[in-house]
Amino acid sequence: MKVVVVGADGQLGHALQQSLNVHDLSAYGKNAWDITDRELTRQKLETAMPDVVINAAAYTNVDQAESDTDSAYRVNADGPHNLALATDALNIPLVHISTDYVFDGTQTEPYHEYDRPNPRSIYGKSKLAGEERVRTTAKRHFIIRTAWLYHTVGRNFPNTICALAHTSPVRVVNDQFGSPTYAPHLANGIGQLLQTCAYGTYHLAGSGGTSWFDFTKELFAQLQIRTPITPVSTKEFPRPAPRPASAILTSLQNPCILLPPWKQGVSEFALHYSSSSQKTSMGYHDVSKRAT
Repeated sequence: MKVVVVGADGQLGHALQQSLNVHDLSAYGKNAWDITDRELTRQKLETAMPDVVINAAAYTNVDQAESDTDSAYRVNADGPHNLALATDALNIPLVHISTDYVFDGTQTEPYHEYDRPNPRSIYGKSKLAGEERVRTTAKRHFIIRTAWLYHTVGRNFPNTICALAHTSPVRVVNDQFGSPTYAPHLANGIGQLLQTCAYGTYHLAGSGGTSWFDFTKELFAQLQIRTPITPVSTKEFPRPAPRPASAILTSLQNPCILLPPWKQGVSEFALHYSSSSQKTSMGYHDVSKRAT
């Protein structure tokens, strides 16, 4: 199988390059392939002629999107539309990655694929627009919603909270709930899905759900970090973009591809994080200090 990955310099892009078991994988970062350029996208696909395209490119700065609406929609909606147009014309399946932010987070039960989206933020609205354009343009498509994605590389909550662990105490919200997803687990799930022709919308996220506070407790326990953690409410951390209060993801799709429990993801992250940290004096200096 010949696979093209766009957005390959992100967390999922790295995981796909490491974990996806395919014969031929070509990975393009945002500087090598601007998916908002329709003509460029068409030309690159006509040259590559892969068996499948995975779109891991996205505008992910949730708060900045509130004031940079044009950029968010250009990357999260126009870009996927360009890929959908080109892949559909060439009869190439398209895998498009979406998010739990397409839901408002107001229901008490986990969200499945047939629940109605109702995004509250510009980021969520732009991602839903991308979904809709892929769904209506590309006949052969997989739309994959995931949540709270993290890896040992890149900007994400675990890397940031570990970087701040030398302060005491660490304050973490305890009234937002979701499904933490370890990027290599998602990459493996995508690999399983590629073995099927069951096109449609899927939820692939770490099994189960938790709060940011309990996620942090588990992470610190796995890494043997003893910094105290103080639970706080979302109101104590006002941000420009509203967050879903509870957007735990579950799946009703067939085939049912379940990712490992979220705690297993934390264990694997901790193992690799500890190993990489031994190469630095504190293990923190190469990590962003802001979660996204």
